[in-house]
Amino acid sequence: MFRAMRRTKQILSPNECVEILERGTSGILSVFGDDNYPYAIPLNYTYNEGRLFFHSAKSGHKVDAVLNHPKVSFCVIAQDLIIPEEYTSYFRSVIAFGKARILDDAVEIRTALELLAMKYSFSQPREDHDREIEKDFKKVCIIEVLIEHLSGKEAIELVRMKSK
Repeated sequence: MFRAMRRTKQILSPNECVEILERGTSGILSVFGDDNYPYAIPLNYTYNEGRLFFHSAKSGHKVDAVLNHPKVSFCVIAQDLIIPEEYTSYFRSVIAFGKARILDDAVEIRTALELLAMKYSFSQPREDHDREIEKDFKKVCIIEVLIEHLSGKEAIELVRMKSK
């Protein structure tokens, strides 16, 4: 169902892909938008056990797109170092493909919000997390993506550096 990557030497291992998702702070969610135009949205996210979580308003283009067509992709760029004299970029990136759904269970929503709070406000006390979650709980929408396929790739120059 998913295409094999052509440049097999540049493929990142599944563990490297997960590490990128765990460390990353933002990525691009791509969905089928209005009139089947692609719609790509930069988002903060968190990754947990094969799932991605995003917070959102309860309505809008992104939510409508997910409800209309749950198949999505999410791209995270871990590195993009431009090397002008080599006319290239030393990059590392991951693309996750999966099915998105809007969470409707209060426990699942709260768990996702706690994961997001821990990732982005890790230095704040737990009480502050709880207060922020409670303040916005009824206004927030959580989108979960169950990852079905994960692929990662890095620049051939990075592959060569590893083998030295």
